[in-house]
Amino acid sequence: MNKILVIGPSWVGDMVMSQSLYITLKQQSPDAIIDVIAPGWCKPILERMPEVNRAIEMPFGHGEFNWSGRRNLGRSLINEHYTHAFVLPNSAKSALIPWFAKVPVRTGWKGEMRYGLLNDLRPNKKAFQYMVERYVALAYPRKEMVGSQSLGGIEAQPKPSLSINESMQEATLAKFKLAQDKPIVGLCPGAEFGPAKQWPIEHYAAVAAEMIERGHQVWLFGSAKDQLTTSSILLNLTEEQKQACFDLAGQTSLIEAVDLLAACQSVVSNDSGLMHVAAAVGCHVVGVYGSTSPKYTPPLARKVDIVSTDIECRPCFKRECPLGHLKCLKELKPHNVISAISSI
Repeated sequence: MNKILVIGPSWVGDMVMSQSLYITLKQQSPDAIIDVIAPGWCKPILERMPEVNRAIEMPFGHGEFNWSGRRNLGRSLINEHYTHAFVLPNSAKSALIPWFAKVPVRTGWKGEMRYGLLNDLRPNKKAFQYMVERYVALAYPRKEMVGSQSLGGIEAQPKPSLSINESMQEATLAKFKLAQDKPIVGLCPGAEFGPAKQWPIEHYAAVAAEMIERGHQVWLFGSAKDQLTTSSILLNLTEEQKQACFDLAGQTSLIEAVDLLAACQSVVSNDSGLMHVAAAVGCHVVGVYGSTSPKYTPPLARKVDIVSTDIECRPCFKRECPLGHLKCLKELKPHNVISAISSI
């Protein structure tokens, strides 16, 4: 029996995409046991992945080296007798725990000085265009993985699918006094990465106003950091429109957001973690791309519309617009998004 330890990514969107690897591993070996080490904020996501046996919380802050702490955690796992480890982050420190845990086969992409820490080192990550392909490729022997064509392309990869607890979903709807009497459009207007990913507030507000006028209700999602953004969207609505718009930013836990996103028919999102969550719970996702590109981390949903502009300076992958004009976002008008929502 394979017993697998995975060092998971640090960000919610990447963690959602990593489920494609776990699905692949279970397809290859249905009796495999998969444990995943991840930051505390990602742990609720793992608990909604049926392929994962146990989510182990990483007790160190993002970027914290903590040699002794990693050594102690690794040694505490020796008696688990893992047969294989997959290290998804690129850092050297992320490869320490499986090494200390004496996992015999330790697989990952070539990164920061990981020779020895990983003994199944994959050198050709850039031969795979999409992040999800880079995750899934690790499940196969190195000689078989020579590029995207060897995996059959992105459409051939298993899509993340987070389970929904219906009783918890009903309790969350009741907690926030939300009803499903009208079709629901979710808006995720935040962008942890930076302003070059964030579609303008006034554009989101225009979408909210139009969808409310068409008989929908609008739910606003985000973290506490996004509350200024979501409250500004509300300020752009009429008093009557505000009655059908519900600001949930900073009010929900991550797992509550998962269950509420699953109640939405369509979700409009910047390129963010919540976009990938919405894709994994079966929503029609309208992904808004500014400085980044869907040619690397697209939403892996069955119903997807990507909206972006074609100006020559994008994608630049910068946190802030290097030219200072943000045209890639400002010139992407609300009617483009409204048309995409209406296509379903």
